[in-house]
Amino acid sequence: MEGIGCPNGMGFTLDRRGMYFTDSTAGEIYLFDYDPSTGALASRRVFARVPAEDGKPDGMTVDAEGFVWSARWDGSCLVRHAPDGREVRRIGFPAKKVSSVVFGGKDYSEMYVTTAGGDHKDEEGPGAGALFRLRSGVRGLAEFSSRIRIGA
Repeated sequence: MEGIGCPNGMGFTLDRRGMYFTDSTAGEIYLFDYDPSTGALASRRVFARVPAEDGKPDGMTVDAEGFVWSARWDGSCLVRHAPDGREVRRIGFPAKKVSSVVFGGKDYSEMYVTTAGGDHKDEEGPGAGALFRLRSGVRGLAEFSSRIRIGA
């Protein structure tokens, strides 16, 4: 697929001074101050808190307008958050476990959304285990490659 990146639970603000991180267990998406010259993170704060009845935040990406798209495991949806954390859009899926989202295509105008649970469609929904392609009217950006170093 031309122009497709690697979906994950991290993303960056458009100015690259902030990094989002999804903590599925806590049901929160955090925003950190990020220093692009050193990779240092500071000042963790809650960007979005997901109520238990809405599932758990999972994979995410940031679009070309600086909005965060969060897949909802056991929530059957994809949620778009404004840069201040407010939910501004919700797209439902015929699968409980919406696992990740990434923009792709020649001009990043297509969204690719993964779901899990395909071996149990009777419990997880008819779209479980599928890959969906959407044209939401929003463009994305290329994803980043990264090296993660654990420890010092």
